[in-house]
Amino acid sequence: MTAPVAANYRVGLVAWAALTVLQLVWHGWLFPAQSMPPMLVLAITVIPLLLPLLAIGDVRRALLWVGILSLFYFCHGVSEAWSAPGERWLAWLEILFTLTLIGVLGVGVKRRRSA
Repeated sequence: MTAPVAANYRVGLVAWAALTVLQLVWHGWLFPAQSMPPMLVLAITVIPLLLPLLAIGDVRRALLWVGILSLFYFCHGVSEAWSAPGERWLAWLEILFTLTLIGVLGVGVKRRRSA
């Protein structure tokens, strides 16, 4: 029997899934790349988000890896929000999901210290 996943980590898992789906929808359907093969863009944006699944047995560790990776997605979101008006709403979603992931990790660290 496994221990239940803490509520803040469940929020992190949802943000992780949402960020992954956002990449698929954004780069695969709504705004596919014009200068690169769309499958290459999807590989670059989605595969890194799938790698932490290898550590999903330890949710904290998997979310830590996603949190580290999310810094790249945060930078991408900020640059797209600044430079691509048509994609700005997707960029803001990307920023929101990455900040949620980072916030979940921060809450987890704070809660762990006090325990």
